[in-house]
Amino acid sequence: MNYLTIPWESFGIGAFWLMLMAFLVALPCSQMGSFLILRRMALTGDAISHSVFPGVVIAFVLIGDLASPWLIVGAGLAGLVSTVFIELIHRKTRVKQDAATGISFTALFALGVVLMESMLGKNVDLDLDCVLHGRLGLLLEEAHVEILGAQVPQPILVMAGVSVVTILAMVVFYRVLLLSSFDAGLAASYGYKPVVIHYCLMFVVSFIVVAAFQAVGAILVIALLILPGAAAYLCTHRLKIMLLLAGLHALLSAVGGLYLHVWFNTDMASAVVVCGGVLLLLTWLLGPVDGLMWKWLKEEGRQPDDDTSHST
Repeated sequence: MNYLTIPWESFGIGAFWLMLMAFLVALPCSQMGSFLILRRMALTGDAISHSVFPGVVIAFVLIGDLASPWLIVGAGLAGLVSTVFIELIHRKTRVKQDAATGISFTALFALGVVLMESMLGKNVDLDLDCVLHGRLGLLLEEAHVEILGAQVPQPILVMAGVSVVTILAMVVFYRVLLLSSFDAGLAASYGYKPVVIHYCLMFVVSFIVVAAFQAVGAILVIALLILPGAAAYLCTHRLKIMLLLAGLHALLSAVGGLYLHVWFNTDMASAVVVCGGVLLLLTWLLGPVDGLMWKWLKEEGRQPDDDTSHST
């Protein structure tokens, strides 16, 4: 049995679509998540990913159609409300930002659970497990669109559009994001408004989270926002290289997740996150900047000089 060919034997071309979808979900998350890590706002991404949950539920209550684009609008608005809520608590009270973040996402997520449970009690066709864990493993059962003779699952086209928009936004606003992430005062001196930049960034993060929501759910999207950027951060001090490494992390997580999904017959989204966690562990041990092994080698390399200085 050839373990490397099992995914292709099991799914055929479907294995490629699963891997591509996982990568397209992880890629925009990795890029925006890198800026969240640099700004020390990883928990804000957590809050947004949880707060879109009640937004989806409320939009469904009003529209009654799971396929309606208004669900995305409702989720996006809920993400922005969460961001504003955090800032209001932090600025208008003595509560610190980390506590305000915890208050925001737990309260809004609990609200979504209450609404969801009440809807399920009324026999409404809305699957709680899919909301929490996503539908990545069910990708091949989604509607397909014919493109150049190939049957492409429709969610792939959506995430491909989100990835393109995200990359273009980063290219256009790279200088603004760079300055505001490292020195908000310097950004303000150039005429940029840090507050406006902050809310625009949160809007883009909300947009990405909403797009990834159906694939990986409200919980695992948090890992895709944090793991790639955190792993890249341990490997370099240069932002451009960090973003490239975060994208590479997303690709390797998607490939590894597909194989774990097939080998162990487990949830696809969870497998992608597990692979991302393993890659983060490897960078923590072997990363060229903050890796434990390189630190140990540097310390060992300095040890003889220290002994000589003591002897003299």
